[in-house]
Order: sequence, then C-alpha cells, then structure tokens
Amino acid sequence: MTESKTSEAQKEANRRYRQKNKDKLKVGSYKRTAHLFINTHATTDDLAELEQLIEQRKKTLEN
Repeated sequence: MTESKTSEAQKEANRRYRQKNKDKLKVGSYKRTAHLFINTHATTDDLAELEQLIEQRKKTLEN
C-alpha cells in the first residue's frame, strides 16, 4: 500500500474547514454542477427554461 502525500495535520485541517463551511461548500458544488449541465448537456429548451428561472429569481432578489 502506498502512503498518502497529505500529512495528518493537513487532513485534520481540511476536515475542520469542511465542518465549519458546510453551506459554502454546498453552494460551490451546486454552482459547479450548474456549469457542467449548461456547458455539456443542456438543450435549447433547457436553456430557455433556465433563462426564465433566472429572471424570476432576479425579481425575487430585487424585492
């Protein structure tokens, strides 16, 4: 078995960061997933639907 290049201290620091920043990591994950979907899988119909959802969300945030 090969040894990990990451030190135990770094692994612990990563674990603590993930515990403290769950929401931030979740939002980042959603954002990456959205980018992937739009850039690789979305059809014209999907993009039109997303545009409508984005406009609705913008209006909600403005109020």
